[in-house]
Amino acid sequence: MKLNSSIFCLCLFWTTLFVSMNSDLASDRAALVGLRAASGGRTLLWNLSRSPCNWTGVRCVQNRVVELRLPGVGLSGPLPIAIGNLAQLHTLSLRFNALSGSIPYDFAKLTSLRKLYLQGNRFSGEIPAFLFTLQKLIRLNLANNNFTGTIPESINNLTRLGTLYLENNHLSGSIPDIDLPALVQFNVSFNQLNGSIPKGLSGKPKTAFEGNSLCGKPLVSCNGTENSSSSSGDKWSSGVIAGIVVGCVTAVLLILIILVFLCKRKGSKKMETRDIAPPKQAEVEIPAADKAAGESDNTSNRLSGVVKKDAIAKSSGSKKLVFFGNRSRVFYLEDLLRASAEVLGKGTFGTAYKATLELGMVVAVKRLKDVTVSEKEFKEKMEVVGAMDHPNLVPVRAYYFSRNEKLLVYDYMPMGSLSALLHGNRGAGRIPLNWETRCGIALGAARGIAYLHSKGPEISHGNIKSSNILLTTSYEARISDFGLAQLAGPTSAPDRVNGYRAPEVTDVRRVSQKADVYSFGILLLELLTGKAPRHALLNEDGVDLSRWVQSVVPEEWTTEVFDHELLRHQNVEEDMVKLLQLAIDCTAQYPDKRPSLSEMTTRIEELHGPTTEKEIHQIHEAENGSSEHT
Repeated sequence: MKLNSSIFCLCLFWTTLFVSMNSDLASDRAALVGLRAASGGRTLLWNLSRSPCNWTGVRCVQNRVVELRLPGVGLSGPLPIAIGNLAQLHTLSLRFNALSGSIPYDFAKLTSLRKLYLQGNRFSGEIPAFLFTLQKLIRLNLANNNFTGTIPESINNLTRLGTLYLENNHLSGSIPDIDLPALVQFNVSFNQLNGSIPKGLSGKPKTAFEGNSLCGKPLVSCNGTENSSSSSGDKWSSGVIAGIVVGCVTAVLLILIILVFLCKRKGSKKMETRDIAPPKQAEVEIPAADKAAGESDNTSNRLSGVVKKDAIAKSSGSKKLVFFGNRSRVFYLEDLLRASAEVLGKGTFGTAYKATLELGMVVAVKRLKDVTVSEKEFKEKMEVVGAMDHPNLVPVRAYYFSRNEKLLVYDYMPMGSLSALLHGNRGAGRIPLNWETRCGIALGAARGIAYLHSKGPEISHGNIKSSNILLTTSYEARISDFGLAQLAGPTSAPDRVNGYRAPEVTDVRRVSQKADVYSFGILLLELLTGKAPRHALLNEDGVDLSRWVQSVVPEEWTTEVFDHELLRHQNVEEDMVKLLQLAIDCTAQYPDKRPSLSEMTTRIEELHGPTTEKEIHQIHEAENGSSEHT
């Protein structure tokens, strides 16, 4: 009897617990279904016949919803009150949608909430005070909305708060005296705030306060002068002021005298150089008309102004351009020197110029530096480079070698580099790179590198990075700088490729194919996150791009790392997650665990498909046409 009674009690306990757990999950399910019904726009693709824990963007722990992440999925309209029934919710991310109205008062029930991301919506009204009763909050992002009113003083109740972003709203009044010891990330820029900045926030950067009518450190002091370490009550005597004025006048006069002296000295040196330069040193003959042009004030605008006087005039090697393979010789060295020159950028192995020839042709010229190999070895390596022929490599037309000057002539890529498009202007008027374009660039780069690797196990690129991925007008990837790593001196390693370099690489001249794979993985992470690997301080962690991404993925839903420009596009999150995993595979610490580039090409093709240049161009144009409404 006692045994039967114990079994009965145990069964009753588990039955009650099971019913209770199902009841709690049913409550969570009802809240999510209410959100789905109330928020218009793109219908959430949830299979209502399955458990909510299997729905996209939902994460459960012990049969309760603890995370809801629906960034950039097209939700619109007001949030339903029922969302407060998600009692165990830790993280809520609804950023980059079109949600409007005020934040429901039911949010006060979310007492377990730690992270709240509502940026990039159309919420309006005052910031509700009940948000500041959620004492477990450590991240609060309400940026880029239409909030009005003042910043509540009750914000100090959030003693664990580490991030507070309120920028780009319509907040007014003064900033309350915020004293939160854990607050690291703070921004109230571009509101309508006024008054002085509280002392507790004086250590934040200027950018956190710009676009308001604020004063005080770190901005100008409230008495109209720049902040300094001295007290605002200190006053200088008239003698001190007079001494400063006299000192400034004396310094200006001294600087003028030095400038006049330097100008005269420079002029005399220039005349001496012209007088003593022996004509026999110039092995490349320049017509008289060109010499006169070289002496004109427009020298710096021609390629000859960059290389002719200080290098080619002292050369002892080849007197002409060496064209590769069957490429036709449509211009000569003299034509190249007469071309107008525009600096495109300075890279690991030299400076690149855009050269416009008089006949109208445009080419890119790279002036190599730190080349330590002999002329024979240089020519041998250039023959290997010239033999490389693939649609995803920048075509190399010709080279020039002399003791003091080495030039490479490439086809000119008018769209510039991937780095410039990713990290250039991010303000108004920017045309973002959409998912299809980025995936196509990744596929093109993979194909180009895989082609290089197919030429032999000893062949590698050695310097894969976004600034070496150039783009055609249809956004097809073209890889540049291949074959140059083996020409570099020992001073080129390893810091010049900081952020992309595999951990095992100690000499940039000896980079394995597996090290190329690591660099390619960093390139994929750059495409997905929009972050430059050279910028080590990502978030507050201060770690490199690969380690930062891998630290986020196990802890939070992977869209935390994606570039917000990608999150505006629909139905691609699953593919972005897959490409992110491929990137993580490529950046494995041990080379043997990294896939090959040929394998990567196949796996990216499965995501993107063998899209043609024409199709990529059409997709990009279609996305640009609707970018104002995304």
